[in-house]
Amino acid sequence: MQYLLQKLEQIRSSPSGRNFILADARDADMAWGIPSFGANRRREIGVAHSGRAFRSQPAFLDEVRSVVQQEVVDILLASVSVMDKLAHREHLFDGSRVTPAVRINDTTDVWCQRGARYRESPSVPFSTAYIEEAQFGGLTAPREGEPVVNLGLYSMTFNNDIHADLRTLNAFREFRAEAERKGFRYFLEVFGPNMPASKTGLTAEQVPDFVNDQIARSLAGVPSSSRPLFLKIPYFGPGPLEDLAAYDPSVVVGILGGSSGTTYDAFKLLAEAQKYGARVALFGRKIKDSEDPLAFIHMLRAITDGDISPEEAVRAYHHELERRGIKPDRPLKDDLRITATEMSYATA
Repeated sequence: MQYLLQKLEQIRSSPSGRNFILADARDADMAWGIPSFGANRRREIGVAHSGRAFRSQPAFLDEVRSVVQQEVVDILLASVSVMDKLAHREHLFDGSRVTPAVRINDTTDVWCQRGARYRESPSVPFSTAYIEEAQFGGLTAPREGEPVVNLGLYSMTFNNDIHADLRTLNAFREFRAEAERKGFRYFLEVFGPNMPASKTGLTAEQVPDFVNDQIARSLAGVPSSSRPLFLKIPYFGPGPLEDLAAYDPSVVVGILGGSSGTTYDAFKLLAEAQKYGARVALFGRKIKDSEDPLAFIHMLRAITDGDISPEEAVRAYHHELERRGIKPDRPLKDDLRITATEMSYATA
């Protein structure tokens, strides 16, 4: 945590510098269910049915361990159950420069179970986990020493619905008070509305300003002692990102990765977001669904460090896949294309 806090302070003191925070978001099990851990690309040792469509948790955890040991990302975000195994029982993060974090609330607009219809209603606040479970591994666990995990992702979604949005804001008010009392740090995720324009009254062109204004208004009544370490929002384009980053330079703005897409989608998104003011990026499915997550992460860092362009990074990534004998999901020419990405969490 200390390393992360130092890096954030460097970003605030020199916002035009190249300091950049990368996070690997591995918290999909708080949303999707069985498909959370990604496609079963390779036959798992000890698994009888090689035709299984999705990876098991043990295979997923092995990959997460490798990411942490690689020490290229700054934050590893996961569910409380995953962090219970990796951080509390295995002490994977002891001595590491990678900060462990958990999704501390799971609002209904991220409930994407197969066949579920929850997202057809405005987002409802909900938290499965208790802060003490993240910090110490259980509600009755000993409180000796510093918390093992002391950073959480708190999520809000506004739908231009006074009753739904008031529920969201009241839940946030209660959470940040509890977090401050317990010394728990958090970063704030704000999605675009999960309801269609016919329900929100907002056009696609109005949504970016709506989200920006909701963030600014929501934090206006929050003192520095209770503010998020940084923000996580969809990338709505250069103008809205610049507006938010310039509004209050003390608030570090980050972007979420969204759906998988092509490799160029991810690399170009990262470069564009950094160009227009983002200093944090949290990529989940873009890393998890890649052919080689460790090589993919190396390219992300090279881009933020200014060592390589997004186009060069795609070519270098394919070269690395070839060197390792890994078949790419797409030919290079197709992987160098931009494909449409959506703001919705559920878009695969």
